[in-house]
Amino acid sequence: MSANIVQKDWEDRELTEIVQLNILQITSFLNKFDMATRSKLAVINEKLNSLERTLDFCETAVKNTQQNKEGGGV
Repeated sequence: MSANIVQKDWEDRELTEIVQLNILQITSFLNKFDMATRSKLAVINEKLNSLERTLDFCETAVKNTQQNKEGGGV
């Protein structure tokens, strides 16, 4: 083998290693992003569920108050 072929082979291997490393870094970032996003969405979902329960309670209280006023005035 000539020196040029060996040099080209090392350059190709180095490029392959760099590409593999970058793919691993991108994969790691995407996995961390996915976990963080899922966690934040879960927190938002819990808050929305709490707000929905509070709204349901308020709607029921208003309906009961209106029915009591209508029933007491008759």
